[in-house]
Amino acid sequence: MQKIGKQTIKFDCPPSIVSTASTVGPKESNGPLSRYFDTCLEDEFWGESTWEKAESKIIRETVNYAISKSGLPQEKIDFCFAGDLLNQCISSSFGLRDLNIPFFGVFGACSTFVESLILASTFLSGNACENVICATSSHFCSAEKQFRFPLELGNQRPPTSQWTVTGAGSAILSKSGTGPFITHATVRKNCRYGN
Repeated sequence: MQKIGKQTIKFDCPPSIVSTASTVGPKESNGPLSRYFDTCLEDEFWGESTWEKAESKIIRETVNYAISKSGLPQEKIDFCFAGDLLNQCISSSFGLRDLNIPFFGVFGACSTFVESLILASTFLSGNACENVICATSSHFCSAEKQFRFPLELGNQRPPTSQWTVTGAGSAILSKSGTGPFITHATVRKNCRYGN
């Protein structure tokens, strides 16, 4: 690996994205990109009793689908880099614990998936492993409870309010493969506006 400038890394042996998978909730399923998602849910619970359990199921099934699409046996996957929006990355921790793969919990809010890709690419490029999983999830209902207004309060949402996605994405990265490849990563700086 090489550092370019102040915050970019060039991977001399770029990791290959071997497979990807995605799952989305009902709102996202009704959007213009619905045909590009692997799984579209009809309701927010997906057969579970809570939104948090639903989110754990969403990330678990998405990761399992990415593994299946990759053709790699689960035992050949060295590490899992994953996270979500809840405390202690609880959805991904509980959802992926049965994989029995060494787990790095990543919490970067909107940047969690990209941070996972960067960390995994660094491990792969540094010869620490052969294959890794990257994943992230969020759930509108559990995120509202955690960060904004719990849905149980019945607050009126203004039309301009943001909406956290209900869904998950996963990718299998490998030292070998035909691409696409992750060739560079630019890491953000944590600074105040104007600095």
